[in-house]
Amino acid sequence: MRSQRTLLRQALVAIPLALGSALVSAVELDVPAQSLDAALTDFAEQANVRLLYDAALTRNSAAVPALKGDYSVAEGLQRLLRGSGLTYRMGADGTVTLEPVGALQGAVELDTTTVSSQADGRRDLPLEYAGGQVARGARMGMLGNQDMQDVPFSAASYTSELIAERQAQTLGEVLLSDPAVRQSYGFGNFSQVFVIRGFSLASDDIAFNGLYGVLPRQIIGTESVERVEVFKGASAFLTGVSPTGTGVGGAINVVSKKAEDTPTRSLTLDYGSDERVGGSFDIGQRFGEDNRFGVRVNLAKRDGETAIDDEDSEYSLVALGLDYRGERLRLSTDFGYQKQRIDGGRPVIYIPGLAGVPKAPSSTKNYAQSWTWSQLEDTYGMFNAEYDLSENWTAFLAAGGKYSRENGVYSSLYVSNFNGAATVGRLYTPRDEESRSATAGVRGTLSTGPVSHQLNLALSGNWREFRSANEFTGPAGRPGNNLYDPFPINEPNPTSISGDMHDPRKTGSTQARSIAVSDTLGFFDDRVLLTLGLRRQNIVTDSWPAATGLRAPGYAESITTPVYGLVIKPTEYLSLYANRMEGLQPGQVSTASGNRGEIFPPYRSKQIEAGIKLDWGTVGGSLGVYRIEQPQLVTQNNIASVDGEQRNRGVELNLFGEPVDGLRLLAGATLMDTELRGTAGGTNDGNSATGVSEFQYNLGADWEVPGLRGLSLNALMLRTGGQFVDVANRQETPAWTRFDIGTRYTMDLDDKRVVLRAALENLTDKDYWASAATSNGGYLTQGAPRTLKVSATVDF
Repeated sequence: MRSQRTLLRQALVAIPLALGSALVSAVELDVPAQSLDAALTDFAEQANVRLLYDAALTRNSAAVPALKGDYSVAEGLQRLLRGSGLTYRMGADGTVTLEPVGALQGAVELDTTTVSSQADGRRDLPLEYAGGQVARGARMGMLGNQDMQDVPFSAASYTSELIAERQAQTLGEVLLSDPAVRQSYGFGNFSQVFVIRGFSLASDDIAFNGLYGVLPRQIIGTESVERVEVFKGASAFLTGVSPTGTGVGGAINVVSKKAEDTPTRSLTLDYGSDERVGGSFDIGQRFGEDNRFGVRVNLAKRDGETAIDDEDSEYSLVALGLDYRGERLRLSTDFGYQKQRIDGGRPVIYIPGLAGVPKAPSSTKNYAQSWTWSQLEDTYGMFNAEYDLSENWTAFLAAGGKYSRENGVYSSLYVSNFNGAATVGRLYTPRDEESRSATAGVRGTLSTGPVSHQLNLALSGNWREFRSANEFTGPAGRPGNNLYDPFPINEPNPTSISGDMHDPRKTGSTQARSIAVSDTLGFFDDRVLLTLGLRRQNIVTDSWPAATGLRAPGYAESITTPVYGLVIKPTEYLSLYANRMEGLQPGQVSTASGNRGEIFPPYRSKQIEAGIKLDWGTVGGSLGVYRIEQPQLVTQNNIASVDGEQRNRGVELNLFGEPVDGLRLLAGATLMDTELRGTAGGTNDGNSATGVSEFQYNLGADWEVPGLRGLSLNALMLRTGGQFVDVANRQETPAWTRFDIGTRYTMDLDDKRVVLRAALENLTDKDYWASAATSNGGYLTQGAPRTLKVSATVDF
C-alpha cells in the first residue's frame, strides 16, 4: 500500500524560497479565477514557493476566485484553500506541503465547505464564486449549507466583499444587486419591506444565522454582516412559517461575521451627502490551540443630514461574535445592540380617489413636517451549538431572542389632485416587542446500496409578545398642505386614541412551532438528486385590542406543508432542476357581519418551478420559470371567505462571475405576469396585483483598470417597470431607470492597506416613484435623490 501511495503525483512548481520570512513577506500576486489545481500552480510560480501535494486532493475541488494584490504566502494560501478542506505546513527548507485538515500536527487549520449547516455561522460557509461578489451556495433552511448546483431551488448569496464595494449601509442597499428583489417603506414608518417574486417580505421575517425572530426589526445595518442570502420562492418547508406570515415569494437570511484565521483590524470613515458622517471598527482574532477560539467585534456610528432636504438620520451599532471550533464540537454566540433615529423622514404618499398617479416631486424635496420622528432600538442575541455524533451524523441546537422598542410620530400625505393638494395625517404609536426562537435537530448521510441519503430532522419554534398603543388623526382632523410646495403646520390633534401612550399594554402574541423531516436521495453517483420532505406546523395567535384591552377571538391551527424537488446533472457544469413547494400564512379572522369571528385555516400558497443552472468556473448563471398561487380573503354579501387568489408567473435570469480577468459581472432580469381571480363580485378579476412590476433588469460591473494598479471602476443600472397602486388598475406608476457609478483605489501606506471608495447613486438625479405597496391601501414610496458616498478603510 505504501509503495502505491508513493506513485501519487507530487507537484513541484517553483524554486525554493528563502527561509525565515517565507510566510510573512508580501508578494505581488495575480492569480486568475480557475480550478484549484491551476491556481496553486500559478500561485507557487508567482510567490516563488516549492509546493508539494497529492494531485488527488485537488481533483474534484471547486473553482476558486481570483487572487490579485499584495499578500504574504500565508494569506495567499489561506484565500486559495478556503473551503477546500486542505491545510498547509511549512518545512525547514521552505517547502510548503498540502494535506487534508486535521492530518498534520500543528497545521494551520483553514475553512472547509460541507453540505451541513455549521454552528458558528462563519466557518464552513460555501466558497466564494469567481469575482467574490456572490457565493457558490447558501443556507437552505433546515437542509443547511448547500452548493447551488445541488439543490432544486433558486437562491443567491451576497458576500461581505460586495457589501464593502457598494458601501452598503443597510440590507436594502445590498439587495439592490438582485433583479428579483425590490424595496419599499413599511406602513407609516421607515421599515424596509422587500418584494420578492411579487410578494412582500417584512423586515420582521428576516432570519439571522437561520433563526427567525432575532434580528432588529425595521432597518438592518450591515457592518456585522458576512453574507446576505436570498431564497426565492415559497419556503414554508425549508424555514417554517415566518413570525408575521410574510415572505410567500421568498426568504432572506443574514449571516454574521466571525473571526477568521487571519486577524482582522480595520477602521472605516465614511461620508454621505449632504452632511452624514460616520465610522466603524471591525476587529477579529483567533487564539488558543489550533485557533479554536475566536472573537469578532463590530462598532459603528453615523449621524447627519441625508441627501433629502431637512432629513436627519442617526445610527449606532455594537456587535460581538464569539465562537469555538473543536474537533467535534462547535459553539458560537452573537450579541448586538442597534439604534436608529430619523428626524423629518420623508413619508409615503396616499392617492385615494385619483384617476392616476401624480408626477413625482423633485428628488430632494421633503414633504415631512419638522415634528415627525422615528426611533428604533433593538437588543438581540443568539447561541449556536453543533456536535458531530459520528463521521456522518451531526446534532445541532440554536436559540436566541431580542427586545425591540419602537417609538415615533409619523405623518403621511393624502394627495387629492394632480396639483399636489393634500392633507396631513398623523400617527403616534409606541411599541415594544419581545421575541424568542429556538431550533434543534440532527442531520446526516447514509447509503442503501447504490442510493445515497441526506437525512434531516428538525424542531423549531418562535414566540412573540408585543405591547402597543396609538394616537391617530383621521380625515376630519387632517390639515391641508401640498405635495409640490409643502409648508410647515402645527402638529394636528388626534381624533382617536387607543391604549395608554405612556405605558402600552399587551396587545398581541404569536406562537409558531413545527417539526420537519426530509431526505435527499442520490442516484447514479449523485448526478440525480431527489428531495422529499414534510413540515407539520402549528400556529397560535392572540390579541387584546388597545382600545378595549379585552381579549379578541383567538386562533390556533395546524397544517402540513410538503416539498418535492429534483436535480439532474448531465454534465459537471449543467444542472436541471424542478420543485413543487408551498408557502404559509396565518389565516385571518372574519370581520364581516355575516360570519364575524370565523377563523380561517392557514393560507397555503402553492409554487411550481423549473430551470437550469450553469457553472463554467469563472462564469455562472441560472434561468428559471415559476408560478405561485396565493389565496385571498374576499367579502361578498357580508360573508367573508377565502375564495380569491393572486397568481404570479415569472421568468428569472441571473448571471455572475469574472468572465475576463479583472472584469466582474452581476446581472439579471425578471419578467412577471400577475392576475387576480375570484375578487368580490368579479369586479377586478383579471387585473394585475398591486406593487408588482412586469419587468426588473439589473446590470452591475466592476472593472480593474489595466495599467493602473489598484484602481477599479464600477457601475450599476436598475430598470424597473411600472406598478399598479390600486386593484382596479387605474393608478400606475411610470417605469424608471437608475444609474449608480463608483470607483475604488487600493494602496499600501506604511505597510498598511488603504482602500478609498467613492460612489454616486442615482447619477442623473431622477425623480421617480420607487414602489407602490403590495398591501395596506397602496401607498407610494419616492426614490432617493443623487447621493454621494465616500469612504476610507485602513487595515492596521
